[in-house]
Amino acid sequence: MPATEWGWLVTPEELEDWILQNDDHVLLVNKPALLVCHPSKNGPWSSLAGACREYTQSDRSHLVSRLDRETSGIVLFAKHRLKSRHLQMALERRKVSKTYLAILEGELSEETLVDAPLGPDTQSIVHSKNTVKRDGRRQDAQTRYTPLFSNGRYTLAKVDPITGRKHQIRAHALHIGHHIVGDKLYGPDEGLFLDFIEDGWTDKMAQILPLNRHALHAYRMVFELETGTETYIAPLTADLIEFCEQKLGLPKDKLDEIISEL
Repeated sequence: MPATEWGWLVTPEELEDWILQNDDHVLLVNKPALLVCHPSKNGPWSSLAGACREYTQSDRSHLVSRLDRETSGIVLFAKHRLKSRHLQMALERRKVSKTYLAILEGELSEETLVDAPLGPDTQSIVHSKNTVKRDGRRQDAQTRYTPLFSNGRYTLAKVDPITGRKHQIRAHALHIGHHIVGDKLYGPDEGLFLDFIEDGWTDKMAQILPLNRHALHAYRMVFELETGTETYIAPLTADLIEFCEQKLGLPKDKLDEIISEL
């Protein structure tokens, strides 16, 4: 993605590499980290949604699933209204299961179900940050973390969000003392989030964070529809594979074996 003075631009060739499925009903994309989903004022090729609409030459595609800027993985577009309606109804009726892969700080030794409501963090310098709250404005939230591999310093985990609150996986990971690697907001210093907005990735950040984005990947979505079950999978991205090899000591063949059993 070539840089501009205001961000990144997707090229058609890159987008083709990210497309996992493109048929009459859906467009499935493996979104890289550091690319926004929503249309941007900086032109269609500066967001995933805009780039996909330019690529398909259609204004009829509907964004069904979306991800934070730094999260990689499954982004699903419905290519007509009927398909969009079916998928959105499944989401509203909680007939959709999502599986993420995350790299956590420290060793998570056993499966952990976090059942802790989330609400605005009124003590934070970042207004968009959520935290576990026992009173006041909050929403129920449950997340299951299952360790897949650990070297003591880091843990590769399968994450199943049972509810779908804002920043849920990241906030709950911080709550249990195993924040997601590279997380500027829910990590060792929330000030890094504001620094990144102001200055981008810097040498100072590289000394604090072992990865230039948070290590969270949307791996799988399963829709239970009236017409049957539809499963969508986005393979782990190259930067997280490299981190697993270099920092976790997890060879790619072993990583592939672990993921294949999910």
